[in-house]
Amino acid sequence: MDPITHGIAGALIGKAFFAERRPPSRASNEARARLAIFAATLGAVFPDVDVFVDAFSHDPLGIARYHRGFTHSFVGLPVFAAALAWLTHALLGWYAKWRGREEWEPPSFALLFAIYAVGIASHIILDGFTSFGTRMLNPFSKDRVAWDVLFIIDFIFTALILVPQLAAWVHQRRDGAKVRAAAMWGLLTILALAAWALARAVHFPFSLRAVIIASAIFAALFLPVGRRISRAQWCRTGFWIACAYILACGFAHHMAMARVRAFATSHRIAAEKIGAMPLPPSLLDWSGLILTSEGVYQAQFSLRSSAAPAFRLFADSPQSRYTQEAAQLKPVQTFLWFARFPVMQFTTSDGESIVEYTDLRFFSGANEQPMPFTFYVSFDSEGKMLKYGWIERGPRFQRTAPSADVQ
Repeated sequence: MDPITHGIAGALIGKAFFAERRPPSRASNEARARLAIFAATLGAVFPDVDVFVDAFSHDPLGIARYHRGFTHSFVGLPVFAAALAWLTHALLGWYAKWRGREEWEPPSFALLFAIYAVGIASHIILDGFTSFGTRMLNPFSKDRVAWDVLFIIDFIFTALILVPQLAAWVHQRRDGAKVRAAAMWGLLTILALAAWALARAVHFPFSLRAVIIASAIFAALFLPVGRRISRAQWCRTGFWIACAYILACGFAHHMAMARVRAFATSHRIAAEKIGAMPLPPSLLDWSGLILTSEGVYQAQFSLRSSAAPAFRLFADSPQSRYTQEAAQLKPVQTFLWFARFPVMQFTTSDGESIVEYTDLRFFSGANEQPMPFTFYVSFDSEGKMLKYGWIERGPRFQRTAPSADVQ
């Protein structure tokens, strides 16, 4: 999941469950609330600190090797929560004494540890709901947990955890509430239009009617209310609505998997692995995948329709000396460990022999050239490896991948 959504989720948790707890005797409510929100937000974004390892490693496969590893592990959680709690406690204590600001007296180490732990746990669990995969028990296990429930960037989920916080801010006091409400309604409507335009640009189905409905919901939430609702109540409501949305996505995933299994059974396909990956922008849109010894069957379908999905086979290229040599290389083995639905293609270009691997769980259906997460190894005419890495441009995969539609 994207770091912005992680931060929003952490802020929601901090406001809902920690910001209104009774502060130490000399600490102010405002200072205590700010600290709780800060700690929950920092904890929620902290695990992505591992991207800096990837940035400085100069390893083409760094995103597979390092991202979502120990910092995203429940084994590492108490270590990082304790380190952050100790650092926060020490810095606050020093600041309070230096400035003579008793209201910034730090809370107990145990409470800070709990807030950071909850924030980090929210990050690990939310990443586990996506299809990228998270090594939750690293370093004891390299297995990636991927429940395939939420898309990596889920606009609906982000809105569900953001809007209650904005509504709480709009209704925090009566003075200026109408101005704040109008500003937030306009901003969120513009963001909804931007999401609609982005989805259309990458060929995902997103009706303009959904934007109109969302805008109406924003307007209703920001209307003046007779009884003042506290920030914690707004945020707790948002938290439980977000949980309900995840459960609904889980049920939709179960239905999508049933359709994939039904296709594999009816066509007597010897499946090595099957999956259903969420597609934006709705929990009703899915990509079905079936890994076989011949290649990967893939279909995009909507649960709105009762029609059976139309799968097509992305077939692997026949084995050759180059594909067999590539399979023995450590970078390729690392990619295949990372990939869940890989397709292998062999091509030649400008005197080079090229073996390409694509993980179809990231297939969007758009006419992208190349597909995301396409990895290649090139050889010279004597079979010596020349280079390897991710393909960032060029229509190789689309031009060479044999496919056939299967109803």
